Amino acid sequence: MKRPNIIFIVADDLGYADLGCYGGRAPVSPVLDGLAANGLKFTQGYANSPVCSPTRFALMTGRYQYRLRGGADEPINSKSRGSAVLGLPPEHPTLPSLLKDSGYRTALIGKWHLGYPPSFGPLRSGYEEFFGPMSGGVDYFSHCDSSGRHDLWFGEEEKQEDGYLTDLLSKRAVDYVDRMAPGAQDGTPFFLSLHYTAPHWPWETRDDAALAPQVKDNLFHLSGGNIHTYRRMIHHMDEGIGQLIQALEKNGLVENTLVVFTSDNGGERFSDNWPLVGGKMDLTEGGIRVPWIAHWPARIAAGGISEQHCMTMDWSATMLDAAGVRAAPHYPLDGISLLPVLREAGHSFPRPLHWRMNHRGQRALRDGDWKYLQVDGHEYLFNLPADERERANLAQREPERLQAMRAAWQAWEASVPPIPEDATVSLGYSVKDMPQR
Repeated sequence: MKRPNIIFIVADDLGYADLGCYGGRAPVSPVLDGLAANGLKFTQGYANSPVCSPTRFALMTGRYQYRLRGGADEPINSKSRGSAVLGLPPEHPTLPSLLKDSGYRTALIGKWHLGYPPSFGPLRSGYEEFFGPMSGGVDYFSHCDSSGRHDLWFGEEEKQEDGYLTDLLSKRAVDYVDRMAPGAQDGTPFFLSLHYTAPHWPWETRDDAALAPQVKDNLFHLSGGNIHTYRRMIHHMDEGIGQLIQALEKNGLVENTLVVFTSDNGGERFSDNWPLVGGKMDLTEGGIRVPWIAHWPARIAAGGISEQHCMTMDWSATMLDAAGVRAAPHYPLDGISLLPVLREAGHSFPRPLHWRMNHRGQRALRDGDWKYLQVDGHEYLFNLPADERERANLAQREPERLQAMRAAWQAWEASVPPIPEDATVSLGYSVKDMPQR
């Protein structure tokens, strides 16, 4: 069987229950719901971090983000422009570089957020093509970052292009599939990262160009937005994904293309995370548990639901495995391939998952049914199948389990570099702007 084409679609700050197939309350995602119905949906899938750039380090490397200095900032902010430290080192093997070296064509369309040229950039880390913003967030119309600088690139050249960013990314993705189709049909597969900024702030639908001048000085858009705008932003993204799937169908590629969809972290202020608590920046479930959908008709049976525990870097390992590509010997993966689960939805294996956050001194370990959590020096122990909202703290009732899980987390933490003293935490707003969750 020919090696699959691979499309890795990542939303930005999407909540666990924002999509219809995850219990969403509004019909915003018919295309993604269809991919889940005709593919495999994971109910216990996680992001490597509750904030964007650390997760992207893990996505790119298939390793815990803590192994790289840039992964310690929560997140990399626009002040890092020009830094030779805060970014993904070009010498580090990546998912796209390993696939490229094995014969794949590669492209990133969308958000990078792993450092700026000349020290860093998508073209230096395995992508042959790049179109999108380098920073963490931009206005959907002016394409300027939070410092007011224009931030839309084609390769390593800044590019002015009129249009609503979500639609521009979707259009480019369709064009890329059309251009790669002849090669893919003849045995040269492609890897496309489609990393939307939607539904990240500012809160703009494709009809809200008039808002761009109003939010240019504060893209966090603290005085705007609502659930209705937010849902339309998701729907715009879903429409674009539909156009991409149509391009695959038109070119006869849908059968042997692995499409994976997720979010870089849990939801932000207008997201629906039910039944989970918390959101972006939190190691409670709402900050890290995210949608995971996989569609690959040649290998994945329709209608599957998996409770396998997994996180972002496992999908990087899965894509390499699907392509028959091994990790670089000196950069062993922390991610574990989920290919057996894609073949058989009922397959499962033990998968302890670890997190660490400088923000509020958070730490977490998910191991089987149990979760160990520490926030602001307070320790918690939850049985997640019984209590997904993490309200019933069993730490005092099960002191031995608490001690064992704390020790397991500490042993893992000793295996990764410590948090650097100069690592930064960037919060766009606080309780002075809106009440705490």
